[in-house]
Amino acid sequence: MCEPSNPSADPSAPQESGERVLRPWGWFEGLGGGEGYRVKRLWIQAGARISLQRHHHRSEHWVVVAGSGLLECDGQQHEASPGTVLMVPCGAIHRATAGASDLVIVEVQRGADLREDDIERFADDYNRA
Repeated sequence: MCEPSNPSADPSAPQESGERVLRPWGWFEGLGGGEGYRVKRLWIQAGARISLQRHHHRSEHWVVVAGSGLLECDGQQHEASPGTVLMVPCGAIHRATAGASDLVIVEVQRGADLREDDIERFADDYNRA
């Protein structure tokens, strides 16, 4: 269940729109947002994947806009191709994996606290868990 919390002005706060943030699996950038929501674009390099993770203060709605791969949410796997959508409820354990081509996802986050440090990693190919 999503627990409300008080966002603070610290380095883990949401990034500005258009700022590209590099990650070992690719990058993400903010596209916009407002009270209680934020929109991001994720680019996952072919063959790479984000950590197996969950969030305690937000849900996410993923729309695959390019590429192919696999989306996982609470133990269920879904083939990813342009047009695939996935709702990731608050607290759900999830991951996205790019296949033979780069995977691009538009992510809409909803919640009271949209900081980047609202993440609990269970497994990570880059030793961040």
